[in-house]
Amino acid sequence: MSTATGTKTVRLFILDDHALFREGLLRLLESDSRFEITGHSGTPATALQQIVTAAPDVLILDYDLGSQTALDFMQQLKRTDFEGRVLLVTAGLPDNDALTLIRLGISGIFHKQDSPESLQRAIFEVSQGRVLIDQQYLQTIVAASTPQDAPRFTERERTTLRYLLQGLANKEIASQLNISESAVKATLQQLFSKTGVRTRSQLVLLAIERYRSQL
Repeated sequence: MSTATGTKTVRLFILDDHALFREGLLRLLESDSRFEITGHSGTPATALQQIVTAAPDVLILDYDLGSQTALDFMQQLKRTDFEGRVLLVTAGLPDNDALTLIRLGISGIFHKQDSPESLQRAIFEVSQGRVLIDQQYLQTIVAASTPQDAPRFTERERTTLRYLLQGLANKEIASQLNISESAVKATLQQLFSKTGVRTRSQLVLLAIERYRSQL
């Protein structure tokens, strides 16, 4: 498919777990004749299946995907035959994760606080093979990066840990986050897996001793 000027349209896929932002982005990009939306999802597992079939030119990827991060997703995506480019669209991410994502081959990092017009331009430039990562920012995160064994927590995991430290029960955490109690239990299982502990009390103790600064 081509635009009126004869330029091939850029096929896009959007993965963002925030429905409101995703819907707004869809409306913005559907109004731009340079782009064709091949699919969108708020769930990493579903997106992974759809991306393989849709084969978009550019994947627009959020960093915090609720149950996992873009880093987890990129590691899974690398095991597929996906040959498109990836533009990370985020409100913020840890420097070490940014560095790893760059090593995994993302083509750009776009901050959500920038303008819609800037995003449209960034998507098109990435589709043309440009790498949109500010050199000063890259130098800063490379200089700041140090080897570490600390796990990477999603925003939901960090919030759940904060509520654990306040002594809230699963039901109370679910109420605070406006999610189901089973979703809280699933988050706790992820935290157990990431930290290598088996009980709630061990997790609280470890959070106080080692991860308080991340919360």
